[in-house]
Amino acid sequence: MSSAVDETPETNEVELSFVFPCLNEEATLGRCIEWVHGSLRDSGVSYEIVVADNGSTDRSIEIAESLDARVEHVTRRGYGAALQGGIGSAKGRYVAFADADSTYLVENVLELYQAAIREDADMTSASRLRGDIEPGAMPLLHRYLGTPVITFLINTLFGGQFSDSNSGFRCLKKSSYDKWNVRADGMEFIGELLIKALKANAKIVEIRSGLRRGPSDRVAHLRTWRDGMRNLLFIFSERPELFEITGLFLILSSTLVQFVAFLLGPMALGPLNLFDLHSQALLLLAGLGGAQFYLFSWYLYLGSDATPLPFTKQVLQLEEDVLFFTLLGLGVTGATVVGAIFWQWIDSSFRDLDLINTLLFLIHSLSVPGILAIGLLGIHVFKKSAVKQHLMQ
Repeated sequence: MSSAVDETPETNEVELSFVFPCLNEEATLGRCIEWVHGSLRDSGVSYEIVVADNGSTDRSIEIAESLDARVEHVTRRGYGAALQGGIGSAKGRYVAFADADSTYLVENVLELYQAAIREDADMTSASRLRGDIEPGAMPLLHRYLGTPVITFLINTLFGGQFSDSNSGFRCLKKSSYDKWNVRADGMEFIGELLIKALKANAKIVEIRSGLRRGPSDRVAHLRTWRDGMRNLLFIFSERPELFEITGLFLILSSTLVQFVAFLLGPMALGPLNLFDLHSQALLLLAGLGGAQFYLFSWYLYLGSDATPLPFTKQVLQLEEDVLFFTLLGLGVTGATVVGAIFWQWIDSSFRDLDLINTLLFLIHSLSVPGILAIGLLGIHVFKKSAVKQHLMQ
């Protein structure tokens, strides 16, 4: 093995591993490795540098080996997959990592590691937003929208206190990382790592860092909207109760008010005209939106260790025969309603039919449970498919 491990008579153990995920980074990888060497070589900390290569076709591997870094070949593609492979092979008690594009201030790795030791932290993170960001180093969309929004959501939903949840320059206690079961293959690895650590009540410390501008001709691996959406989806997947409670509230409140509007009809309250057709249409929209939120929470619970409300748990465990008769009942009721309205239309010689108030109430009463019942049908099919795939493995 070729590594920069400080082997003394007292110990030959690696204290700190630095992992660079790499895919065709020959233009910047060498200087990144040299910066890490410069920070750690005379620190007294035994270390190694690992380049987790994800299929480079340029001179990245040659450069890494020439600079005393160990190359770990990771065949599974993706930023997160490369980091998982590199961290998994790391020999250090602590593992730091950063991109190999020369933008992160990796020469501050000693400070990042020392903060982890001093604070006995499970993870330390280098905040770009608390430091100096060179002009053009971070797109304005990332700096003022993407990162602040993601950071706000993680802080709010998982109890964090961070300024930069998207920082890709971190140091981990490897024994803690091994317990978090981080699995993302893509850029959402960073968000998953932070959320899994927070859910495990890990001690996380931020230090001030910054960001420098990378080479102007480098093609970034990050795809803003795709990777941002993946990050959002993972955040939501870890909080299914948010959609469960929101969905149930919208369904119950809109249905109750819709029923009142059907009974009382339009009524004036000062300058307001309540329970008229526009109100009923908005209530229908709220009910349909609530059904979608609630249905979304069901799918999130399938892949989560979170515990749903007792009512939701019973719904998700509904037997197939009950589901069949529920769908049958909704279908028969819907057909009866349509038939009755059509009959009245015939009876009125196809004109002057004034049933919109009743029709909005009936559509609300049938469509919301109908959406949920069909969604539950999908849940059962999905569960059967998942079991089948598990048995075939």
